[in-house]
Amino acid sequence: MTTASAPTRPPSPQPTPGVTVTLRQRIGRWLGHRAAKPVVFILCLLPLLWLVWGAVMNTLGANPAEAILRGTGLWTLRLLCLVLLVTPLRQATGWAALARWRRMLGLYVFFYASLHFLSYAWLDMGFDLDAIVRDLPKRPFALVGFVAFVMLIPLAATSFNRAIRWLGAPRWQMLHKLVYVIAVLAVLHFLWIRSSKHRYGDVVLYGGILALLLAARLGSLRAWIAKQRERLAGTKA
Repeated sequence: MTTASAPTRPPSPQPTPGVTVTLRQRIGRWLGHRAAKPVVFILCLLPLLWLVWGAVMNTLGANPAEAILRGTGLWTLRLLCLVLLVTPLRQATGWAALARWRRMLGLYVFFYASLHFLSYAWLDMGFDLDAIVRDLPKRPFALVGFVAFVMLIPLAATSFNRAIRWLGAPRWQMLHKLVYVIAVLAVLHFLWIRSSKHRYGDVVLYGGILALLLAARLGSLRAWIAKQRERLAGTKA
């Protein structure tokens, strides 16, 4: 008496090298596509378009001026988080194309910070320079925000290749380390604003995000400082 043998399963096809593309590779290819940067450029403009639309259609609530101030400030902080995210994310994933976006995102930080300050100068102070000068020392959160905005100006002004050649890479890198100080001042500015209304949820969220991003950059910052010390020691010798 013979028993029927169990049907043998055909061997599963082995993936051919070069055919299987991981999700990371797909994302990396999309990030490197020439259309990706214009898409990100348009996406960064959408918050402004939403605020303009809301102002025109009167949908910003009972206090449109406060909504505009809050919106431009929040998007400055959000874009600052994205700028600080670029390098750690690029190092962790190997998405080299992200480096192409850092300058554009940094300029958008300055753009929204400028809108935030102009909103304060116009909607709060009526473009009265004397009133602005008197008001800033009276309100610490406004003074800290103004200092952060002023520190952004040289970063925006030197965000092109000719400035790197003019300053030299070491000086340019040293100047752009100011972004870490700006990030701390931005969170402090936000904290003081929210503390007046005892609303700390957003402060904890953005402060935590920036703390993690700054911690992720701390290693590279230490390496850069050590490199500068070695360079200075070499020049003195």
